[in-house]
Amino acid sequence: MVEFVEFVRIPKDRIGVLIGDKGCIKKEIEKRANVEIKLDSETGEVTIEKRGELEDPLLPWIARDVVKAIGRGFSPERAFKLFEPGELLRIIDLTEFGESPRSIIRRKGRIIGRNGRTRELIEELTGCYISVHGKTVSIIGNQDQIQDAEHAIRSLCTGAPHGAVYRFLERQRRRKNRHEKPYLWVQGEET
Repeated sequence: MVEFVEFVRIPKDRIGVLIGDKGCIKKEIEKRANVEIKLDSETGEVTIEKRGELEDPLLPWIARDVVKAIGRGFSPERAFKLFEPGELLRIIDLTEFGESPRSIIRRKGRIIGRNGRTRELIEELTGCYISVHGKTVSIIGNQDQIQDAEHAIRSLCTGAPHGAVYRFLERQRRRKNRHEKPYLWVQGEET
């Protein structure tokens, strides 16, 4: 009897990355999480089933998030960070800020920045990883890192100036380095 089954759909162009050279990535996920992964290369459907007893009951869900992260454009090495304690995956759907193709392209451009510099700065100032893929922006990091990165991304999507977002992230980093209470973002508040 199968106790855990999860279904995830990933873009077909990411299936090869999930499988890896001679199946090495898929096998590594299966080994680390004690799951079996089945792929349908026609639809991009991925089935994740638990195998046997687990030391950590969260491992199948972590495997699911690793698969999602690879599907959202992360390299397997970055996605495997999710196996570390406290690391999470957050996916932001850019269509919540406007569904027209032009508005999504514009928002992606604001998040990526010229030559990828904005995305790099957000990663550097928060300590997390960011991937912009399709109509989503995905973040890997701990809860505090994700909170700051998500604030920065949402601010950029709603038209905040890049400089204001960078200043917010720099203030957050200084507060955390001094072990102060982090600044809490209130919607509509100037950064």
